[in-house]
This record gives sequence, C-alpha cells and structure tokens, in this order.
Amino acid sequence: MKSTTTCASAALLLAAAHNPATTTLAFSPSSHDVRSPITLRSQQQQQLTRHTSLHLSAEAVTTPSNDDSTSATTSALTKQQKRMQQIRKEGGIFAINTKLGALNPYAIYYGLVSIALGLVWFVALTFSQLLYKLTGGRLDKKRRLPVFFSHVWGTLLLLFTGSFPKVENWNVIQDFHKSGRKAMFVANHNSWMDIPFLGHTIGWHNYKFVAKKELEKVPILGKAIKVAKNVLVDRTNRKSQLLTLKQGMRWLDDGVNLCTFPEGTRSRSGRLMPFKNGAFKMAHKAGKPVIPISICGAAKVMPSYWLFPMKPSYNVCKVVVHEPIESEGKTEQELADAVRDAIIEGLPEEQRPLLTTDQ
Repeated sequence: MKSTTTCASAALLLAAAHNPATTTLAFSPSSHDVRSPITLRSQQQQQLTRHTSLHLSAEAVTTPSNDDSTSATTSALTKQQKRMQQIRKEGGIFAINTKLGALNPYAIYYGLVSIALGLVWFVALTFSQLLYKLTGGRLDKKRRLPVFFSHVWGTLLLLFTGSFPKVENWNVIQDFHKSGRKAMFVANHNSWMDIPFLGHTIGWHNYKFVAKKELEKVPILGKAIKVAKNVLVDRTNRKSQLLTLKQGMRWLDDGVNLCTFPEGTRSRSGRLMPFKNGAFKMAHKAGKPVIPISICGAAKVMPSYWLFPMKPSYNVCKVVVHEPIESEGKTEQELADAVRDAIIEGLPEEQRPLLTTDQ
C-alpha cells in the first residue's frame, strides 16, 4: 500500500515538473497531501462557475434591461397619449393627430379653402412674374400688384372661414395712412394666423415683410415673397444681412411700409420672447416711426402643433394697435424698448413675458 502511494506521488510530481499549473490544482497551499481526482474536478467546476458569473455580470452592466426598454417605450406612449388628449380637448372628439400636425373637421375645411384660394393666388402671382419679365421690371417698380393679390387671398380666406379678428384702435392706422407717412409695423408672433391678421390690420396698402429666408421654401407663400420683393434675412450670412438692411431702408425711403415680427420665430409657449438684435435698425436708420401691434389669442385657434386652425378666430382673437413711436431722438435700443413695452401693454397676462425668464 505504501509502495502504491509513493508511486502515485512520484507520478504527480513528474507531471508538476512539466506543468506548473498542475501543482496549484493538485496540492493544497497548506499541505502536501495529495488530493483525489474528485477534489480536482470540484475545484475546476468552482473556477468555471466564478468565471461564468463574472462574464454574466459584465453583460448585465453593458446590456440594457428589458425593464429599461419597456420604461422608455411607456414614456413615449405617455407623451403621445397626453398630446392626443390635449388635441381632443381643443379640437373635439373628431380631432386627429398626423405627422404634419393636428386636424379636425374645421381645420380640414380651412385647409381646403386655403388651398383652393391659393391656386388662384398662384396663377395671379405667375401673371405678375411674367409681366415683370416682359417689361424688364419697368412697370410697377414698387411691386404693388403681387401685394394686392396676396391681400385678396388673405381677406377672402378670413371671410370664408369666419376668422376676422377684432381690431382695437384701428383709427390709429387709418389716420396714419391719411398722413401719407410710412412706418415699420411690428407685432408679436406665436401662430401662423399672425400673418393674415397683420395684413388685415394694415389694410389695402403696399407693404413688405421682413422675414427669414427659410420662408422661400413654403409653397405659394414663398413665390409671393419673391415676386413682391419682400425683405429676406439670411442669418447665416453677414454680407446678406447688410444688403437686407439697405433693401429695407430703400423701401421705406421709396414710400413702402415694412412689417416684421422682431422675435424672429413663433413663440412655442405663447409668451413674448426677447427681440432679435437689429430688428429695428431699418426704421431707426431711415428715421421712420414704428407702430407696435399686439396680437392676442392667435395660438388659441392655431397652436404650433396644429396643421390648420382648429376653430374660427371671430370673437376669439384680437389685434390692438398702439400709437406710432418716433425713432428720431432715440437710440436703437431705446426705440426697441419703447416698442416692446407698448406691445406688452396690449397683451393678455398669459402672453406677457415672465419676469424671471422672459419666455
């Protein structure tokens, strides 16, 4: 028996000499007793188990759990559900949400009327464009004709859809027109309805919008902007901005009114946003007055996430006209501050800027 044990020990020592790792498995650090094959197999299984456990732990850290994925999906669905509830609350039980924006029966009607009138508008604009090309631009140099056609489109659209806003102090603009002077009309902006509202308020006179260049891409409206030679601002091009300034001043000097939304874009919150720098530069350098206009409630009929208005503007929206503010004797900033204060005065509380964020 002793001979057999000695032989086994010698064999294991020989194996250890060729493979040092075997020593670790075959002998205990605290004893020179030889372990049985069962003990070796047990230790190997334990090491394999520990290795597998570490591997699975690493995967658990790097791989998102099903619960996280489900939570994100639920959150997205919750946002969609909330938006849908808001749309139904605003537009009625037949309101739907699409990729382009929300719709209800009135919005669909408004859209059809707008498109139908827009086709006629497009033909009239094309006629104007052809006329200017044939005459080399010598006829109607102030581009009054396309502005007239655009005003007809806007007026008929407001008429057929019951969307004329109430206008307060309209006599201020009427008296100003009678004086023969020209001005820059400035209004707050939180809905697409602000554009026809402003045109309706100014009346049947020649005016040019100071607008961002991106509006050129809007069907029909973009054509109207280009044919009438409205003033387009490219915010990415400093040289273009200087040319735009000169173009706007030239229109004022030539007896054409200017219109602008100094916030630069629609307010998503509905509250008046800060004015862009230089919004009043044209009027200030040309020495022309600025007429502030407060547009109230336009977002109530057409929020930013609706494709067309959800209901008529009549008895909902209001336009408040303020007295002209002279630019002479004021710095550009003083003029901007005076105009902003006047606009805020005419807005309802929910559209006024917050004291802390001005948003």
